[in-house]
Amino acid sequence: MLIKFGNCGSLEQHGFARNKIWTIDENPPPFDPNDSHGKSFIDLLLKPSDEDLKCWPHSFEFRLRVSLAADGSLTIISRVRNVNGKLFSFSFAYHTYLSVSDISEVRIEGLETLDYLDNLCRKERFTEQGDAITFESEVDRVYLNTPNVVAVLDHERKRTYVIRKEGLPDVVVWNPWEKKSKSMVDFGDDEYKQMLCVDGAAIEKPVTLKPGEEWTGRLELSVVPSTFCSEHF
Repeated sequence: MLIKFGNCGSLEQHGFARNKIWTIDENPPPFDPNDSHGKSFIDLLLKPSDEDLKCWPHSFEFRLRVSLAADGSLTIISRVRNVNGKLFSFSFAYHTYLSVSDISEVRIEGLETLDYLDNLCRKERFTEQGDAITFESEVDRVYLNTPNVVAVLDHERKRTYVIRKEGLPDVVVWNPWEKKSKSMVDFGDDEYKQMLCVDGAAIEKPVTLKPGEEWTGRLELSVVPSTFCSEHF
């Protein structure tokens, strides 16, 4: 999970929340009943440490609910509250790494004709021209103003990942491909062939919270047979 508060030079590229120790939230604020009914779930809580406050002096509460339904669908709900006396902003993305059979046999539907920022071209803005996104080389893009449903079709496994999201206007699409994979110490040389990162995100326009305000981002990931038709979702 990526959450980056401000522009603090000592923070790693992907923010700090993913590398912190969270506590179990025994008494979370009420959630929508649909986000817990018939599901197994856990609520986690992250607050800034004294060291965090030295880097970025704003207090927050980050509540995370992870729930799993009987059909295997995974729902992740993030709620960030400003408990500080001053306004602050942050960017956010879920590191949703998907297991695929062969990256060259995968396509993404739902992002066609949209504008995106290409991180391989100094975040220059382009417009997606293809009927669907396919992969033949490294891709590192932020698609903007995206629909709330995106599909990742894996032809070989005859299955489709369906990503539903709320409060997350952008979608990050990333695969490092062969050359970059070999330069990454925590990534196998050939692992790019069986993975694809498709993130619900809020990046182009960071989230801004006044004192006492709360932001909610929600992502649901499910798998359906690849008789999928985007018009049905």
